[in-house]
Amino acid sequence: MEVGHGVGVDLGLLVLRLVLGGFVAAHGIQKLTYWWGGTGLAGSTAEFRADGFMGGVWTALLAGLTQVGAGALLVLGLLTPAAAAGIIGVMTVATTVKVRVGFWSQDGGFEYPLFLALLGVGLSWTGPGGWSLDRVVGLTGYLADHDVATWVSLAATVLGIGAALLLRVVLHRDELEQHPVPTTGGVA
Repeated sequence: MEVGHGVGVDLGLLVLRLVLGGFVAAHGIQKLTYWWGGTGLAGSTAEFRADGFMGGVWTALLAGLTQVGAGALLVLGLLTPAAAAGIIGVMTVATTVKVRVGFWSQDGGFEYPLFLALLGVGLSWTGPGGWSLDRVVGLTGYLADHDVATWVSLAATVLGIGAALLLRVVLHRDELEQHPVPTTGGVA
């Protein structure tokens, strides 16, 4: 988890964290509000139902808050393994939803969410770099000094993917895809 191989690596990891975390957090804000063309909770709830998910507004809240929280933590480089696990999880669910459409995102496929999930995996293994709050509070040094960085990275990856697949199994019903719940314009 401790990289610290100079300014170039730290700058590269900062840019990666800012872009991935910023994109994911902004998408979560769209999911929760009407900002930046978002559809708010009502629209997000309808989208999840149309994709075959149960849970109504709670499913949309879980996804949106995970995106905002994990994205913000990643931007800050704070609790980076947990932030990466959140991004891996949300984007793995999105990948499973879009896999039936095909690969390419211009056709509605899973290319983009898979790309974001894999960036999360990469950051769970590299760590946040030197320009991060994890470094300031000593978390990266602690992990490296105690030889647990590999286990933390593995846990972030496995928990992100595992939680996503578990949520997919628990909250998704294939029959709902064939008969989506009609939207009434209100939040359910």
